[in-house]
Amino acid sequence: MNRRAFLQSATAAALAQSFALRAALAQDGWRTFETVTRVDVTDAFGVARAWVPLPLEADTNWQKTIGSSWSGNATQAQVMHDGKYGISMLYTEWPAREASPVIEVTSRFMTRDRAVDFSRPDSSLDLSAADRKFFTAPTELIPTDGIVRKMALDITRGAKTDVDKARAIYEWVVDNTFRDPKTRGCGVGDVKSLLESGNLGGKCADLNALYVGLARSVGVPARDVYGIRVASSKYGYQSLGTASPNVTKAQHCRAEFFARGHGWVPIDPADVRKVVLEEPPGNLSVKDEKVVAARKRLFGGWEMNWLAYNNGHDVKLPHATKAPKLPFLMYINAEADGELRDQLEPDSVRYAISSREISA
Repeated sequence: MNRRAFLQSATAAALAQSFALRAALAQDGWRTFETVTRVDVTDAFGVARAWVPLPLEADTNWQKTIGSSWSGNATQAQVMHDGKYGISMLYTEWPAREASPVIEVTSRFMTRDRAVDFSRPDSSLDLSAADRKFFTAPTELIPTDGIVRKMALDITRGAKTDVDKARAIYEWVVDNTFRDPKTRGCGVGDVKSLLESGNLGGKCADLNALYVGLARSVGVPARDVYGIRVASSKYGYQSLGTASPNVTKAQHCRAEFFARGHGWVPIDPADVRKVVLEEPPGNLSVKDEKVVAARKRLFGGWEMNWLAYNNGHDVKLPHATKAPKLPFLMYINAEADGELRDQLEPDSVRYAISSREISA
């Protein structure tokens, strides 16, 4: 049995067993989605490789992975992990003789909305010392000293609890940054450079990474969560959902902080700034009722019309010829003739992602 057949048959069994579970969970607000990702590595004259991010491997109380399958002409396909953050990706490889390398990956998963009730803490929710250290540590693009810590100390002056600090940083990011439509992709998340420039504009991977860096620098565990939007917003926000099944350019990064008694708390200050800039008619005031509502909801809540991939940083692509570190893995990556292609250039890496909701 080849790898493709094995993965497909194993996933088919999982999907069959999941039907009853999906029907039961749908009553608790769970929705089921399917994404299909097609990758064509064009103009490849030597060995070609591709890395496709897969849904968050560990189940949570807001996302559950049903399974993934693939088809195509790759001679090697293997689910791989980074070994540090638990990033799950499908690694594929084609020989030099393959004229048209192609892979199609189908993933099914379930999501439900998140909302933290800060009035009902649970004393059992806490991080181990090791996890607390891990999620307050710096990364290559998110330092926790120097200008980052100085700024965070100023922002959180007078805040006593982790929730107080987290909220102060959230409000500061919303009030002092802006979404820059000229930023390529989702940005890169270079927090130090962003602060040193004094020009606090960017997109989700910049603004939410800024939040994470500021939080970590004052001892609040925090992390980015990288993923992609898969459906329209039930709250009516055109800027916070997808308008069609084509979600090829719908990648989106979110963030979380950890608070004793509340666990991992979802936030998304970058999406508040997206509402300000993009929600019709555009360039809204922060006092606009749409912005005010989004600002309130996105501290402690996520609408789960979105698929989470991972929360990794400084990612090394397994088997890459030159193995550069990526700030994160949210896009399709491909290599041909020993060179990593530009993941944001359509003529370099040709891919398409579609999404649909599956009824129970």
